Amino acid sequence: MPAHTTHPKHHPAPERPQQVAFYDVDGTLVKVNVVHAYAYYALNHPSIQRKVTGLAKLVASIPVYMAADYYSRKFFNEWFYQNYAGFSEDRLVVLGEELFEKVLRPSMYPGTLDLIKRSRDQGIKQVLVTGALDVVIKPLAEHLGVDDYGANTLEIVDGYATGRLIGPLLAGPNKSQWIRDYARKHNVSLDECWAYADSFSDMPMLSMVGRPCAVNPDFKLRAAARDFDWPVLHLEHRD
Repeated sequence: MPAHTTHPKHHPAPERPQQVAFYDVDGTLVKVNVVHAYAYYALNHPSIQRKVTGLAKLVASIPVYMAADYYSRKFFNEWFYQNYAGFSEDRLVVLGEELFEKVLRPSMYPGTLDLIKRSRDQGIKQVLVTGALDVVIKPLAEHLGVDDYGANTLEIVDGYATGRLIGPLLAGPNKSQWIRDYARKHNVSLDECWAYADSFSDMPMLSMVGRPCAVNPDFKLRAAARDFDWPVLHLEHRD
């Protein structure tokens, strides 16, 4: 009687972790920031009184906003987005699309599309991580052809923005937590990932990936990139 042969069980190879390129947006891929976005919304408010008072308040508050941003990006976001209280949800979406066409698209750095295309052509997943509003970022994300994005979301009650953000708030160190959660959820090895940012406030985001890159860096980030021997890109000019 022939001996019984036991065949080894076939175990499929574990799925290879995804590689992702995470991008900050304001100052990294586009020249404008959340203040420019609100200025556009304020200028296009249907109420003349809200339009005038909103812009006047914005102009008067710019020095205070700058100080708040320097002190804490999280505090700045929580305080700044109170300006959106009273905007209808429908108007936020419509103006977000207009804002992309009239403000964001013309303000994209010349090298932005090339950077994302080169990365995508290598099979790397493209993800935006920004403190801007989702209604502003969605049209930009579609234009850039990225795979995913994380952005701030306004609380909407009875069709109108309350001026509060729905957590988790994306700003400064919180971006790194969002990226860590994203990596865990999508089988991403952060050691094999890229991150691109322009501000020293995004050091936590840059430091948690294996391939950080300073883009159009401010003075402090440029110095840090030099110390850590990180590559530096300038997207003001197309390669």
